[in-house]
Amino acid sequence: MRESNRTLHIATYNIHKGLSFFNQRVVLHELRDYLRSLNVDIIFLQEVIGEHTLHASRFQDWPKDAQYEFLADAVWSDFAYGKNAVYNHGHHGNAILSRFPISSWENEDISAHRFESRGLLHCELAIPGWKDALHCICVHLGLFKRGRYRQLEAIERRIRQLVPPDAPLVLAGDFNDWRGVANQALASRLNLVEVFQYTQGKAARSFPSVLPLLRLDRIYIRGFQVKNARIFHNRPWSRISDHAALSAQIMRK
Repeated sequence: MRESNRTLHIATYNIHKGLSFFNQRVVLHELRDYLRSLNVDIIFLQEVIGEHTLHASRFQDWPKDAQYEFLADAVWSDFAYGKNAVYNHGHHGNAILSRFPISSWENEDISAHRFESRGLLHCELAIPGWKDALHCICVHLGLFKRGRYRQLEAIERRIRQLVPPDAPLVLAGDFNDWRGVANQALASRLNLVEVFQYTQGKAARSFPSVLPLLRLDRIYIRGFQVKNARIFHNRPWSRISDHAALSAQIMRK
């Protein structure tokens, strides 16, 4: 397999529901432009609105399509959306946008309690020239320590049951894990590598985006080597979301 066929460029981003701080304006159009500028193959997105009738009536520039469709546009030909939080005027969750065909997907409810609706979006991608499917899992874990432990257990259980040990795997998203518990659990028990832990010795500081202090967002891989990893914060990214965007170039072993 040629190196060009073995290399993937991926990113993860909590998009803050496509709204600026305090929900004063829609930033989806800027967000789409900046996501395109990353030139990545696969994007793992959190806090993506599938529908919101109040925002649609309030903002003139609110897109007619769901946010994941609007962001994918003509660049990422396939996408999957996992509806997690459902309310009277709409719903939001996680999404994966891909330049490659998504052959199957499933959204698993991993909510730890009724106050936070959380999901695990698991896709299988068909990469040209690869004999095995690429497994991609997008997550947004809860704010409470006990709930995150249960959610990490759910992630581990799903990977052990549904991802073959020799299959390529990317697990990315907002882990809300400022104590680094996920790093220890996922690396030690599932043989996963966090890309910034590998390249810089620690997970990336990603929150708040204007001056990142907390290491909340992660990209874990299995079956790949890390070529490079980047953090996108400060302006213009800090005008779009309170999280920094993370990207990595990875090569199939």
